[in-house]
Amino acid sequence: MDLIKAMTFGAILSAIIALVIGSQGSSAGPLAIHAVHFADAKMYWSWPIFLSASGLTFGISLLQR
Repeated sequence: MDLIKAMTFGAILSAIIALVIGSQGSSAGPLAIHAVHFADAKMYWSWPIFLSASGLTFGISLLQR
């Protein structure tokens, strides 16, 4: 259950950071932000941010036990 919560927070954090940086037209180098196109919408996404934010959140939730 902790992993699912961590992945949810990681997705939210990744979407927010990628939106801010990607809307400026930058890929932010190692963050590898890229545009993902759905039907008529464009969303920015970054797998490195998602994985690091999920890992950080999972670690914090384990420390709180």
